[in-house]
Amino acid sequence: MKITYLDHSGFAVDLGDKLLIFDYYRGELPAGTSDRKLYVFSSHAHYDHFQKKIFTWSRDRDVTYILSKDIRKNAAAKNAPGEGVYYLAPRQELTLDGLSVRTLRSTDAGVAFLVETEGKTIYHAGDLNWWHWEEESRVYNEMMKRNYRYEIGKIEGQAIDVAFVPLDPRQEEQYYWGMDYFMKHTDTKVVFPMHMWGHYEVWERLMENPEASSYRDKVMRITKAPQEFEIG
Repeated sequence: MKITYLDHSGFAVDLGDKLLIFDYYRGELPAGTSDRKLYVFSSHAHYDHFQKKIFTWSRDRDVTYILSKDIRKNAAAKNAPGEGVYYLAPRQELTLDGLSVRTLRSTDAGVAFLVETEGKTIYHAGDLNWWHWEEESRVYNEMMKRNYRYEIGKIEGQAIDVAFVPLDPRQEEQYYWGMDYFMKHTDTKVVFPMHMWGHYEVWERLMENPEASSYRDKVMRITKAPQEFEIG
């Protein structure tokens, strides 16, 4: 696999004949991929995970859109093509063109995606994360903890080749909780931090955190957008 970090939570996964795009926010598609069948995933309607520009790609490419159901209500959805668009609610499954797609319920909005294709399993969290905020109430934070653990419990022990998971520095001391729990409860080979708001130094902070000792070597380092990675 060749993986291109586009920006924020946006990634392109090149599988040869297929090109999977997750949560496009901004940037350009990888060069030399105009002949690939394109599968576009958007986890929810927030502006930093969904842009109407994705619908323009169908003008000159073969594109299938797999979108969170909440995007259907977004004004930009009127730009969607008349066919090849699938809207998924949490905890739904979709099989097409050799892809098996399963969704989890986000702890914020929309869904997370678990995609199996060509012998690979790919996870994109969207905004499914352990959102703990010091300014929120104890009841709120306990609810987030419970909901996040419940959703990850649905893929407990799952073998995952590549995962894209939030590592959000805005959460202060709790910045790593979501990724830490995910990595310790799934069998993930490689994880890409995302939703870092350009503060890529949060990777270094995680590397120095003793809690990450069991999976430190599995966390890819992102330093800019765009950035390409080759995954064996």
